[in-house]
Amino acid sequence: MNASLFSTSAAVALLFGLGGTACLSLPAAAQEPAASAQAAEGSSGDTHIGLIYWPEIAPSSYDAEAAPEDEGVAGARMAVKDNNTTGRFTKQTYALDEVALTEGKSAVDAARDLVGKGIRYLVLALPADDVLAVADAVKGEGKGNEVTIFNTAAPDDRLRGADCRKNVFHVIPSRAMQTDALAQFFTLMRWRKMFLITGPNDNDRLYADAFRASAKKFSLKITAEKPWTFGPLAKARGDTPTRSEAMVFTRGVDYDLAIVADEANDWGDYVPFRTVDPRPVAGTQGLIATTWHPTLETWGAAQAQNRFRRLAGRLMRPLDYQVWAAVRSVGEAATQKKTADPAVLSAYFADPAFSLPAYKGVSLTYRPWDHQLRQPIIVVQPKAMVTVAPEQGFTHQRTPLDTLGVDLPETACKF
Repeated sequence: MNASLFSTSAAVALLFGLGGTACLSLPAAAQEPAASAQAAEGSSGDTHIGLIYWPEIAPSSYDAEAAPEDEGVAGARMAVKDNNTTGRFTKQTYALDEVALTEGKSAVDAARDLVGKGIRYLVLALPADDVLAVADAVKGEGKGNEVTIFNTAAPDDRLRGADCRKNVFHVIPSRAMQTDALAQFFTLMRWRKMFLITGPNDNDRLYADAFRASAKKFSLKITAEKPWTFGPLAKARGDTPTRSEAMVFTRGVDYDLAIVADEANDWGDYVPFRTVDPRPVAGTQGLIATTWHPTLETWGAAQAQNRFRRLAGRLMRPLDYQVWAAVRSVGEAATQKKTADPAVLSAYFADPAFSLPAYKGVSLTYRPWDHQLRQPIIVVQPKAMVTVAPEQGFTHQRTPLDTLGVDLPETACKF
């Protein structure tokens, strides 16, 4: 990885403006779907895309920001509508086949049912183990027309490393990309000393591992690490720390930022303003790295935000955006190749010639070595966007976007 920090960079300056915010001037129209794809499977002439997801449980009264029941699904519906709106000019149509998993039905069973109907594009909003199970189950099932899978919800680095699969493309950023985005900002701000607080869940430990790697990569120092000891279900049980307990927990630590690893969102929000010293909080809560946020309004994003709100009756969330980008990847690739033939597109997604306009100021591409979608990562606090990674001055021989996550020389992925 060539990710050295320099005071100026002409190459990056063309792409990213002051403060790390992308400033590539593109018209809003360039960020919108250009056209949908030529019809492929199905008697109706539609190109069918399957979406498999676990439905969200109805939000609890104690969590006003719980995920809506249609999270992700609403993004897919908007993407199909986008495809069909522009497809009128090329007589190309799409259809969405939604499968909400229920008790007793596995992701593999759902995927096989969809493939049996002739569907060759599957969008998964599932955990890592389910993504791998589906990828292995449908491998070779296309009889010459490969089944392509898009991972929109599993950030696990192993899916881009030792457990990578050739038929899987990753729209959601890896944990390494997320923590690299934060680490670049901390480096730019000269906040060097980190206090890492890790929750009890496996995903918390994986996030902490990713942050340790990012700290090493960008020469940050983790001055202290502690496990969170107040229980994994703080919000549900009400066993939140008292002010005095939290002060004891953070006493005697020399740090610039507290980094919380709480992917289940159980306790991380209780850390800010309860530390002995006045310090900012980042990681999975506080200042976070994500794909999408309601405060993103540049590069045509405001128009997308408004369209989504009209369609879904709520704000667009990161999973909505990730599923939208997966469905749009199929449409955009088919437009560029002038065919929706799965045998053609399965290889084209990783071709450098493929690009996806996606309201990020630059067109997005998939890395050929691990099939991760390259994309700017926005760094936000709850009510405002703070910056965009990659930050100004972080350069790379291919693209600054490859300063985020695992680069080709370090990848463990072997297709």
